[in-house]
Amino acid sequence: MPMLENTQTRLSIKAGSTTLRLDKTSGNATLQRKMMLWQKKPIEKPLSKVASVSVEANVDRASGVEICHTMVIFQTGDAWALSASDKNEAQDNANAIRNFLHLPSGD
Repeated sequence: MPMLENTQTRLSIKAGSTTLRLDKTSGNATLQRKMMLWQKKPIEKPLSKVASVSVEANVDRASGVEICHTMVIFQTGDAWALSASDKNEAQDNANAIRNFLHLPSGD
């Protein structure tokens, strides 16, 4: 996932057609998704409601390929998944989000 922006107040990560923006100035986390040619309505949640960030790895039964996601988990129990090309990329992005939000490591 390319990091679009990583400053003291903003972190933006792009995962395929999904962009996650964390903004300390506004206090919001925004998930913007694009389906085909259309931008879906952005989803916003307060940064203060982020409970943890983890890496989820599953194996596709048909192909045997490992599928990895960086998971942003909220206090309400819902979560946002950001796809990654491999487990290392998912871990790097999870660490970047944890460092930005000053959250403990999920390992």
